[in-house]
Amino acid sequence: MQKPHFHIRPEGLNIISLTVLATLVFSLLGWAIFSIIGLVAFFFALNFFRDPERVTPDAPGVAVAPADGRVVKVETMQDPFTGEQRTTICIFMNVFNVHVNRFPLTGTVRDISYHPGKFVNASLDKASLDNERCALHFEDEDSRTWTMVQIAGLLARRIVCYAETGDKLSRGQRFGLIKLGSRVDLYLPQGYESTVIVGDKTIAGQSIIARKNDSAPGST
Repeated sequence: MQKPHFHIRPEGLNIISLTVLATLVFSLLGWAIFSIIGLVAFFFALNFFRDPERVTPDAPGVAVAPADGRVVKVETMQDPFTGEQRTTICIFMNVFNVHVNRFPLTGTVRDISYHPGKFVNASLDKASLDNERCALHFEDEDSRTWTMVQIAGLLARRIVCYAETGDKLSRGQRFGLIKLGSRVDLYLPQGYESTVIVGDKTIAGQSIIARKNDSAPGST
């Protein structure tokens, strides 16, 4: 059995270092209250930028969660790339979730589109249209096309996407993160159906959230 390993994302090292420095300075000055606040901020930053290893299932015909969090919507929505109406799974991450995003299945990135925008609560419906977001359009090994959108939230102010057009990523591979509360939407292609419902908790790279429907046209 694989033992879990916990890492810290390099994007958070500056913030973590600042909280450590501030806590030390406050302690040396004898400012007890500020020292406690600095210590709390240190543990919050450490928790937020943690990056635990995950055991990704190798079963064929499944997609795993791209984010830790809670499913807030499973509905038909318009794909931002193709304009098609597709079943969409929306996962909301609060400030206590791991914010590293992982690829849902093995595929090749065909297009990436970044949209600046607002920072309303990511759990609201209008967040998918109004908020800052980064959309990835990719093709799986069966030539089906998928769309995944990283959406900034009320507190989030930076979307990080490591993937580039042409990259081939494996199921469960890290491809980015969003700082503070945020959301990830996954648009399913024809032939796949959701295996989660609103309220379900997900673990990025590990929880199965969609499965190939063998009875659908074109399924193999």
